[in-house]
Amino acid sequence: MNSNFDPRRIEPRADELAGRVLAITGASDGIGRAVALDCARHGATVILLGRSERKLEKVHAQIEQARAGSGAMLAVLDLERALAGDYDRIADALLERFGRLDGLLHNAGVLGVLAPIEHYDVPTWCRVLHVNLTAAFALTQVLLPALKRSADASILFTSSSVGRHARAYWGAYAVSKAGTEALAQLLAAELENISAIRVNAINPGPARTRMRRQAYPAEALESVPPPETLTRAYLALLGPASRGVTGGSFDAQ
Repeated sequence: MNSNFDPRRIEPRADELAGRVLAITGASDGIGRAVALDCARHGATVILLGRSERKLEKVHAQIEQARAGSGAMLAVLDLERALAGDYDRIADALLERFGRLDGLLHNAGVLGVLAPIEHYDVPTWCRVLHVNLTAAFALTQVLLPALKRSADASILFTSSSVGRHARAYWGAYAVSKAGTEALAQLLAAELENISAIRVNAINPGPARTRMRRQAYPAEALESVPPPETLTRAYLALLGPASRGVTGGSFDAQ
């Protein structure tokens, strides 16, 4: 990996993602929505993945109205409840329509609760680990055949500062993000030199999202940046600017 690579410093060209097919989970809101819209503005065809069809349709309509990129496709996927057939259905539809996948952003996630391990609710623990880590593994696995058909593919996992250095009371969320960092590293090592797929992780940092409000309910919203200001690093890591960069963990801020 190029240790000098910093995706925050790369100014994307207007056609930076032209011709690329990118799938984004959690695309109906927050950072996922912002990245999806910006990817489309820079020429990509975007596959919008999320659990709310109504919200996905709004994002899809924004992309279509702006005539951005090559359009968008929406696919409803509830990562908490999805079964193997749901993952297969998306992979089959994607391959049938596009023949390949050039990028996959794992953005969807849940916070759970902030509580000491001694009192952490076990079902909540299992839900957070499943949505944030196991579902990302399952979706990656089922989409690898499509990613392998790309000449330059990128898998990007969403990490967190508490996944790099755990803090008290962050419970299952911190553990899921530590697991995400490990998953990204081992997948990068497995795919390096045998495929054109690079794998990295990104920590978005504080942003005006629903999850941030849940974690810090007393925080002033204007004190953290809106998701729309954080997309540059995502575009660099999903696009050709990061070709050859794999196994890294980066910051959006």
